[in-house]
Amino acid sequence: MTPSARLSAAIEILGDLTERRRPAADAIKEWGLAHRFAGSKDRASIASHVYDALRVKSSACWIMGAETPRAILLGSLVLMRGLDADGVAAMCTGDTHAPTPLTDDERTRLTNPSLDDAPDHVKGDYPEWLAEAFADVFGADAVAEGRALTERALIDLRANRLKGDREKSMKALAHLNPEETPLSPVGIRLLVGADGRGPSLSAEPSYVRGLVEIQDEGSQLAALIAAAKPGQQVLDFCAGGGGKTLALAAEMDNKGQIYATDNDGRRLMPIYPRLERANARNVQVRAPKGTKEVLTDIVGRCDLVLIDAPCTGTGTWRRNPDAKWRTRPGALEQRVKEQDEVLGSAAQYVKTGGVLVYVTCSLLKAENEDRIAAFLEAHGDFLPLDAAHMARRANLPDLARFASPHGAGLRLTPRTSGTDGFYIAALLRG
Repeated sequence: MTPSARLSAAIEILGDLTERRRPAADAIKEWGLAHRFAGSKDRASIASHVYDALRVKSSACWIMGAETPRAILLGSLVLMRGLDADGVAAMCTGDTHAPTPLTDDERTRLTNPSLDDAPDHVKGDYPEWLAEAFADVFGADAVAEGRALTERALIDLRANRLKGDREKSMKALAHLNPEETPLSPVGIRLLVGADGRGPSLSAEPSYVRGLVEIQDEGSQLAALIAAAKPGQQVLDFCAGGGGKTLALAAEMDNKGQIYATDNDGRRLMPIYPRLERANARNVQVRAPKGTKEVLTDIVGRCDLVLIDAPCTGTGTWRRNPDAKWRTRPGALEQRVKEQDEVLGSAAQYVKTGGVLVYVTCSLLKAENEDRIAAFLEAHGDFLPLDAAHMARRANLPDLARFASPHGAGLRLTPRTSGTDGFYIAALLRG
């Protein structure tokens, strides 16, 4: 396929997303199945166009003065790829499979793109209904934080200490030019290409053998801040696919016991092969069994309970740019309700002197500091650990600089830490 044909395909997929409001990955996959002539490089390039357009959807519409799939794609070529009007025009020739030529208005707008008079939510490319929430959290930095969320995320790996240290993993991946992550002592970063694509790790022996795991640096830090120690009794209360469970097992050197559970047994299914690949031997998976309680034997016994809480995922927009436009206020309300329920339920498993660690990949106060404040008001036997204490417990004192200005806990964002957006709070049971 020609570059112009790929652009036309991306416009078609964006049109489908506009009409059917579904995950971009589903629409891209369906298009690929219906157009089998497109090779893997074609599909990857088309997907990159679609995701880039979604990253800057709001600002692209503003620049182009329209909200059509074509306007979004054309605007994104300027905002994300640095093309000028002539460069965009060269892709819109009207030839076979190419988009129709630029109109005079389109060329004018692409020649003089400006967001000077745009409201903050347009400049920052976040939904208008979240404008007040972003201003509440970030103040004058709301636009800058939003813009950081439009950037393409790099590929972060975690060196699995159960099979080797970071140096060993870096040597195994030397042909991919890996770099050490700046904050996580077990993190490895791989750069992506100009089109946003990274290497295929499914064909890398070090990944297949479990020497490394794919995990954003922020997620690594959340697991490290939990400060699990060898010999402890640990509960991963919302384990899902097991990313943080594996990180905890490595920190515990397979000593002690981790109980991994989730209220949705389907989400737990990927954990089994991952545990085997990583050589994590101190994990018991406690899958739900209907109405039967599966954790009664560890009530009040755990040194550490980790809650990777369900949330809106606003901190992961770099990786899931379509999610920010699909999420609605009702979803936030539902997540807040679930977070309160999860916190209240998980607390019973923490022993006296134990620690409850609450984690989200959200940037919103409603899901973070506000939830911890509400929990503490209802549970007088828990006290928050300050940011400096949390950082020292994890032997990562530098992380104290990410202390939340809005209450207990730490805040990580793409702009401040170069990671996905995460909130981490630790509560001591007295």
